[in-house]
Amino acid sequence: MKNVRTRIAIVLGLMASTGLAHADTLRCGSQLISEGDRMFEVQQKCGQPVSQDIIGYKETVNHFRQVDQVQVQEWIYGPNNGMYQYLRFEGGKLVEINSKRGK
Repeated sequence: MKNVRTRIAIVLGLMASTGLAHADTLRCGSQLISEGDRMFEVQQKCGQPVSQDIIGYKETVNHFRQVDQVQVQEWIYGPNNGMYQYLRFEGGKLVEINSKRGK
């Protein structure tokens, strides 16, 4: 049990030292968004982001073993209590939510 606590403390310490925290869900007012949600759902629940950038393209393999290219976007919300929320979309689907304290 002590070993597990030590590992958890190390992981949390590393996350804190980078200044970036990862989450699977994000509260927007009274609504929740989660990884897997579509851009339309996120915008409907959270409103317009303060920044919306296309950051590139990613190659994926579909269920027919064909290579597809999907667009990767980053949306930024905030600041909310000094925190910015960074949302990453791949192919129109939310794949990552990160929070970072603004300076």
